[in-house]
Amino acid sequence: MSSDAGREDAPARLFCFAHAGGGAGFFRPWRPLLLPQVEVCPVVLPGREWRLRERPYTRMEELVPAVVDGLLPYLDRPYALMGHSMGSAVAYEVARRLSVGPAAPPAGLVVSGRRAPHLPKRRADLHGLPDEEFVAAVARLNGIPDQVLRQPDLLRLFVPGMRADFTLNETYRPLPGPPLSCPVSGLTGDADPEVTPEEMLAWREVTTGPFTLRVFAGDHFYLKGVRPDFIDALRTDLRRLLSVIS
Repeated sequence: MSSDAGREDAPARLFCFAHAGGGAGFFRPWRPLLLPQVEVCPVVLPGREWRLRERPYTRMEELVPAVVDGLLPYLDRPYALMGHSMGSAVAYEVARRLSVGPAAPPAGLVVSGRRAPHLPKRRADLHGLPDEEFVAAVARLNGIPDQVLRQPDLLRLFVPGMRADFTLNETYRPLPGPPLSCPVSGLTGDADPEVTPEEMLAWREVTTGPFTLRVFAGDHFYLKGVRPDFIDALRTDLRRLLSVIS
């Protein structure tokens, strides 16, 4: 995996995993706003952005080892993992794998906008729909940028990676292994059609460590762009998770 690294001299790192179809650009606006002691490192998966022509993963059990191998050179200082929507599941499974080696375990995990992994589904899968129906369904979830929808050629390039991401997310079941022991922080929007605050609260069951939940006004993409209350909350969580930050 490739980390789109920022401040290399920072004493701590935050590795970020995007929603289905999302990429590093989703997190870049945070870089000048978060703590100067934290390097924001969006993880670029195959099939996204400058890796668009690489084969995307569709199975979590195949993706996680590849992500861990790619992150190992960057785990030379305290770090936390964060994911939004599908990225929460990826960040969680990567955190579980790293908690048993070969590097130091994560200092914490931040999950956003996704139901806890052990909860049953409550909507039909989308990944098997024909292209036109699939695009329409994902567009209703605000999962495709407007500029992509307006350009048929770009949309054709975008759909295979998006479908792979939905396949990954919708077929995912928690992988075998012990629970986390690090702190976990949950973040969500109060009007998210994909997850309720109660379903986010169930993330407390994935760790033996402390858990906190913050609920913001907004839908599934409540954190999009730069909103001061979210940035302030994330700063607070990072201070708590990363002991190098005073």
